[in-house]
Amino acid sequence: MRRLIVGRKRASIALGLLLTLAMAGGAVAYWTQGGTGSGTAGTGNTVAITVNQTNVAITDLYPGGPAQTLSGDFDNPNPGMVWVTDVTAVVHALNEQADVLKPACTAADFAIGGSAPVGAEIAAGNGVGSWSGLTIELLDTALNQDNCKDVTVTIDYTANP
Repeated sequence: MRRLIVGRKRASIALGLLLTLAMAGGAVAYWTQGGTGSGTAGTGNTVAITVNQTNVAITDLYPGGPAQTLSGDFDNPNPGMVWVTDVTAVVHALNEQADVLKPACTAADFAIGGSAPVGAEIAAGNGVGSWSGLTIELLDTALNQDNCKDVTVTIDYTANP
């Protein structure tokens, strides 16, 4: 009888081992298959940044006087950085002639000098980055420039990519 029990135990163990191996073999059996698909990704766009003049108001220009320094920063409304190579400036057109007997005060009476290299990425936000190196002066034209007294000129700045 003891032989019969030992034989059944061995048979049960062998059957259990056989079932385990069969299930393990079935669990790792698989088929392979490739495939294709597609998706999209897009780029955004940028909007113009604003060039700010941040140095104090320039009020002491006079014919032939020294050039006054211009400097500033930027307002970048874009969600990311933008590259600025340099800043340039021109005196906005004007024609002031309070006294018609004297020459008009025009943009030609003023000169923008120097250069304002930036060569940097400007972060998103207001009052970011910086530029400097430009100047403005009231030229001595050898003509009567009384019409340039008490004139406020507008300077148009351009941030160049």
